[in-house]
Amino acid sequence: MIQKVTKEPSAVLFPVPAVLVTSCLEDSEPNIITIAWTGVMSSEPPVVYISVRPGRHSYRLIKDSGEYVINIPSVDQIKLVDYCGIVTGKDVNKFKETGLTPVPGSRVRAPLIAECPVNIECRVRQVISLGSHDAFIADVLAVHYNMQALDENGRPDMGRIRPCGYCIGEYREITDRIGRYGFSKKE
Repeated sequence: MIQKVTKEPSAVLFPVPAVLVTSCLEDSEPNIITIAWTGVMSSEPPVVYISVRPGRHSYRLIKDSGEYVINIPSVDQIKLVDYCGIVTGKDVNKFKETGLTPVPGSRVRAPLIAECPVNIECRVRQVISLGSHDAFIADVLAVHYNMQALDENGRPDMGRIRPCGYCIGEYREITDRIGRYGFSKKE
């Protein structure tokens, strides 16, 4: 018989994506923040969210601009992901410190990160205060892929993108396919 142990409520949904979110105001340097509280809320229309603590430097940039870019890094960039999560943009220009390259977005002021295989331009539609974090729910305005992240049919290739996840204080690689949507009915 399987035995269960009950614990206190906590945010243990895992894995969650570990992403780099860029933001910028007209009168400021662009910033990068590491976010793990992110996901999809709707596919038609495409709507995503990020959750940010109000005390973080990027919070004001996102709240005041109403825009952000979710940049999906590769596992090869995990030290940069960690660095951007532990150093504040109030004191450090993270683009200069990390050597990451800001690229103008096509629809928002916040830059894309050139080195990240995937970039998602977002415009905030709603902010919900939830406790320790506020959720910035946003419409997806454009999605960009580095050419080498796509397969021969022009589709995103997880083996080439090599996304990473965050699991209870640890970063994990997420790449091995163990099934495909609908495969359970085919057997």
